[in-house]
Amino acid sequence: MSQPLDPVTETSVETAEAYAANRANWDDRARVHADSGDYDLAGMARDPARVSTVVREDLAILAPHLPRAGAQPLAGLEVCHLQCHIGTDTLSLARLGARGVTGVDLSPASLEIARDLAARAGTDIRYVEAEVTGAAAAVGQTFDHVHTSIGTICWLEDLTAWARTIAALLRPGGTFFLRDRHPVLAAFDDTVAGDVRLGYRYWSLPPGQAQTYDEASTYTGGDHTRIRATRNYEWPHPVSEVLQALLDAGLRLVAVGEHDTLPWPALPVMELEGDGYVLPAPWRQQLPVAFSVVARRD
Repeated sequence: MSQPLDPVTETSVETAEAYAANRANWDDRARVHADSGDYDLAGMARDPARVSTVVREDLAILAPHLPRAGAQPLAGLEVCHLQCHIGTDTLSLARLGARGVTGVDLSPASLEIARDLAARAGTDIRYVEAEVTGAAAAVGQTFDHVHTSIGTICWLEDLTAWARTIAALLRPGGTFFLRDRHPVLAAFDDTVAGDVRLGYRYWSLPPGQAQTYDEASTYTGGDHTRIRATRNYEWPHPVSEVLQALLDAGLRLVAVGEHDTLPWPALPVMELEGDGYVLPAPWRQQLPVAFSVVARRD
């Protein structure tokens, strides 16, 4: 969440209503993102060696747990990318040697842009429109690797269903990777300049509840007036809930990490360092801003 136009509040909402509002918001955001230099779709399509900064950082964490090393760590693997948005990270995964890649997202506008990007890049990627907990039935196959990052699980109400979907998508021996904003960071107020202070809940909400806010902006440059569907719904998930959901789904945890960089400034005090954003001292030494999980289906 960044610079909401009204305060974040907790509200009762039907899941279908919340997801419909989020779908409309991400449809609008996708069109802004596609025209933004931050994503640089033309450059991504033009350069067959280009891999997104998000996937580069993901692979630094994931690669030791894959069967192959080197420039093509996904060689020979079939990959499913959940919550793929406009496909820059999906295309990046394909460029790391994957034998086949399927992207899944609930936003039809995002998938239209992703398909066009893949076509311009000359890369065969299958895209499926589905809410993530319905992905297994919508996709209809299993994979060697399931990938999701970054800024994803806050948009999901039910992590038990999420984890079961991941397990259903994985073949025996397959890996799952998650990197996302740390739930501790999500509890800090993102409207306060020059300070780091608590503002939101860390623990999960009761069933039927969500955090909601209006936001007529997004994390890239571009014409934000094109974002007409401004209502957002999110759900906080503590680290324990994420890990327990994966364990309950029958997955084995291989690696858990905490990190000090994010691809976007989740708090106003965060500073650009290289390709990511970090907290300035002393907060950088006190708070994680991201976490990662590698799990396997035995």
